[in-house]
Amino acid sequence: MGKWIAFMAMVLMNFILIAQEPFSVHEYANFAKYAEANMAAGAPADGEDRVVFMGNSITESWVRYSPAFFEKNAYIGRGISGQVTHQMLLRFRADVIDLNPKAVVILAGINDIAQNSGFVELMEIFANIKSKAELAAQNGIKVVLCSVLPAIDFPWRPGLEPAQKVVQLNQMLRNYAAEKDYPYVDYFSAMADDKDGLKVPEYTSADDLVHPNKAGYDVMEGLVQKGILAALGK
Repeated sequence: MGKWIAFMAMVLMNFILIAQEPFSVHEYANFAKYAEANMAAGAPADGEDRVVFMGNSITESWVRYSPAFFEKNAYIGRGISGQVTHQMLLRFRADVIDLNPKAVVILAGINDIAQNSGFVELMEIFANIKSKAELAAQNGIKVVLCSVLPAIDFPWRPGLEPAQKVVQLNQMLRNYAAEKDYPYVDYFSAMADDKDGLKVPEYTSADDLVHPNKAGYDVMEGLVQKGILAALGK
């Protein structure tokens, strides 16, 4: 009986996927968010060290907190609030590869741990991040891998206790970066408290716990600059 129920559930899911409108994947990945900006960006200027930052709301907010950091360095932010790694992977070509950057900074995974699109195994989260790195490398783009920031709770989804999952995912990312000789930017070690959460009030507010404040982004900027310079061989 159990096998029959599982089979019927699979059939129903396949039917739902087939019945979806063709544009549903575009909506899921949110290709539209940066479509105009990507067109306006054009090709990099001669000698431009263009770098794209791929991520979620932490990256998206970063651009708002520190616009000068991005503008003066020819850095392009491509973060979308709430996105999980699979959504980023779907839009990776449009929002990273087609911009022809010299390097990409990948900061992702916290929304997967928060189960924004349902429960996802850590190995699948890692595989999605790894796939983005592979796509970049295959297209001649240098890769900078970033640790997930420390998190002890999610205000929008309490009770998940993410701290140890963040530690485990970061170890996978660190090992992979070492294997591939990619710069690994360790935001976690620089910003975690004694419970492996983001330091309050130094780097985030007590009612947030996930997103950095200005002081947090200042720390991140110093760390990521070193990673970018290493990736570019400078």
